[in-house]
Amino acid sequence: MEGEDEDSENPRAFNNAKIWKRMIVIVAGAVMNILLGIVLMFITVLPKSNSASTQVAVFSPCSFSAVTGLESGDKIVSINDYAVNTSTDFSFALFTMPVTEVDGGELSIYKEDCAFDLYVHASELVKEQKLDNDANQELAVMCQDAQVELSKAESKDASYKIFCDYYAKMNKRAGTDAPEKYPEIEYRETRQRYRTNVDVIRNGERKTLNNVDFLTLKGEDDKPQLQMDFYIEPIEKTFGSVISETFGSTVSVARMVWGSLIGLLKGQFSINDMSGPVGIASAITQVAGKELETSGFGSAVSSIVYIMMVITINLGIFNMLPFPALDGGRFLMLLIEWIFRKPVPRKVESVINTVGLVLLLGLSAFIAVKDVWKIFSGG
Repeated sequence: MEGEDEDSENPRAFNNAKIWKRMIVIVAGAVMNILLGIVLMFITVLPKSNSASTQVAVFSPCSFSAVTGLESGDKIVSINDYAVNTSTDFSFALFTMPVTEVDGGELSIYKEDCAFDLYVHASELVKEQKLDNDANQELAVMCQDAQVELSKAESKDASYKIFCDYYAKMNKRAGTDAPEKYPEIEYRETRQRYRTNVDVIRNGERKTLNNVDFLTLKGEDDKPQLQMDFYIEPIEKTFGSVISETFGSTVSVARMVWGSLIGLLKGQFSINDMSGPVGIASAITQVAGKELETSGFGSAVSSIVYIMMVITINLGIFNMLPFPALDGGRFLMLLIEWIFRKPVPRKVESVINTVGLVLLLGLSAFIAVKDVWKIFSGG
């Protein structure tokens, strides 16, 4: 663009335009990225038969959150002080939740162990007795009912009594005798848990639930993994819900991108969590391949469009960061010119942008090498 990087005597050149016009030109690219992101989001939302809300429907047969405060019908509005307005917010809040070491002697941990052991026992009965689907469903309901009672228990003795009662009920439904001695609940000094405070709307009132645990299982390399232990109420598809989901989820993705950048600065994420074009292409290939195997061509295309949408919004936000060589850096220069009524000297601006560009290119090269190494090393 004439007059953008050098002075020009042309009255219509960029450097001779009024400052507010130059500001609009600078932010136009980011705005177009966001608008394109909205269009791509609409394309991903439109084919869905329904969308996910943030309201708890029912709990899984093995649920920690059910015995530590959450109830069916709760509308989740905040997790770990992160506002939850859409299912995208909900997923990001869970993804960024840290795992903590907790006292294994806590009553809440004991309740969780009772619920988990009942689920394991029910699974063993189904497998050993070769129970039909109806019996399987009844045992699952018993697990859910036990969780409700365990959530109200005020002591370990009361919790263990509930455990034994439902243990016997499960045996009776499976056609086996009650054990002569019920199994003890294993004790360990410390446990790893995904624990946080959750704000919900319950019976029309906002309520804060402290120390809610989410199902924590051991994954690869014995590392803890968070598992969703409840199901979410769906939102019926209407024209209004599609539009609302489109704009709401776009805002949520923008918040997710910004939150990720803040997390990177705070050390919550590392450089290894970043990906460049090579890593993105590899991720798209993996996602598309998995969707083709499990859900078909349409789902694969939708997943690819969703990734494109995230990348587009990410570019729009990243490009407006006040860093040299980015549009955000140029906007900052214009802001300085507007405040002091005098432009930054062209040579100074050129040096600043050159240094910024070199740093960005170096970071890009490093990430590209890292992504290639990850592909060939299988990391």
